[in-house]
Amino acid sequence: MKQAGQLLTHIPPRPPKPRKEGLTMVMDKGLSLREAEDFAEVGSDYVDYVKLGFGTSVITPGVDKKIRKYHDAGMTVYFGGTLFEAFLIRGLIAEYLHLLRDSGVTMVEISDGSYEFEHSEKLDYIKRLSEEFTVISEVGSKKKNIIYTPDQWVEMMKSELEAGSVKVIAEARESGTIGIYNDDGSVNLDLINTISREIGFSNVLWEAPLKQQQAWFITNFGANVNLGNIAPNEIIALESLRLGLRSDTFFSFLPDEMK
Repeated sequence: MKQAGQLLTHIPPRPPKPRKEGLTMVMDKGLSLREAEDFAEVGSDYVDYVKLGFGTSVITPGVDKKIRKYHDAGMTVYFGGTLFEAFLIRGLIAEYLHLLRDSGVTMVEISDGSYEFEHSEKLDYIKRLSEEFTVISEVGSKKKNIIYTPDQWVEMMKSELEAGSVKVIAEARESGTIGIYNDDGSVNLDLINTISREIGFSNVLWEAPLKQQQAWFITNFGANVNLGNIAPNEIIALESLRLGLRSDTFFSFLPDEMK
């Protein structure tokens, strides 16, 4: 079947995989192998990263087969940062590294959203693990009572990129009501504008589990904004948003004379 850009005019170009911007990260919260196969068949062209959410990777049946299925589809798999924190708080980092190697994953997420520890220690882990793995780090707490100023977000993100992270994830949880968002799911405009200005467009992966959040980022940052925490069954819907083929972004990429 022809691509959208071959059938319609004024469709924004999307970079081919492997890409550095316009990334889509899907959260797998425990799909079965059969569900993963169906998802990979539909999403292989559109999905860059698959996060096996929180600690699901150590309790999901057939996870090794699922990881291979995702890799065969050209998707990079990594374990949720909460699993890193679960091993860290128990003093089992050596065992965690063994798990990563044994599972065949090449990317690791380092976060401190549930277990709070010194940021300098987090930077040390980013530096250490980036010698063997591709590191992506998450900034922001999963706890509503912990609030960082925009300057603190920027400082942490800059230092983590300098330590070896290839991307920094802006925390929102799977609910989309924390971190870079307000309690009602609306965007924290001052925070997002500060991060985008100071950190750079291609360096941040914005968690955006809700449709209105995805549409906001695409409308304001363009089709090739990096978005994460997308549900597996929302991949085609998200790509439609990116291309202006859904009402929320219908006019975003059309010239004025068409509007």
